[in-house]
Amino acid sequence: MPLSREEREQFLSEPHVAAIAVDAGEGRAPLTVPIWYQYAPGEDVWILTGLHSRKNRLLQATGRFSLLVDRVEPTIRYVSVEGPVVDTSPATVEKLRELSERYLPPEKVDGYVDFAWKSHGEQVVVRMRPERWVSSDLGSV
Repeated sequence: MPLSREEREQFLSEPHVAAIAVDAGEGRAPLTVPIWYQYAPGEDVWILTGLHSRKNRLLQATGRFSLLVDRVEPTIRYVSVEGPVVDTSPATVEKLRELSERYLPPEKVDGYVDFAWKSHGEQVVVRMRPERWVSSDLGSV
C-alpha cells in the first residue's frame, strides 16, 4: 500500500540512514552510497558532503538526486524521494552538530563533531526540493 503524504513525510523525517543516488554519467551506473540526511515535513531535504568529493561534483553537474530510506520492522516500509538541488552552501559546525545529533547518542556527539570538523575537510550543505515520491508499506512478513 502506498503511504499517504503525511505518512511518507513522517517516515522520511525519522533518522534512517539513506541511500543517495546521483547520475554518474554515460556508461556508469548511478553513484549510490549511504548517507545521513535531515528532513522536516514540508521542507527541503539536506545532506552534508565534501566540497571536493565525487558525490558533490556529480550533484553539481546533474542538479538532482534521489534518497531511499527503508526499514524491515515492525513492517517493511520504504520511501524514495527525488528532486532538484536548490542550494549548495558552505557547511557550518552548527549544521554538522544538528546532523550528528540526529544519528548519534548524546554522549558521542561532541567527540564526533570535533573529529569530523577537523578531519573531513571542507564540507557543503546540499539542499534538494522533493518533487517525486515513491512509498509503500508492505506489511509484516
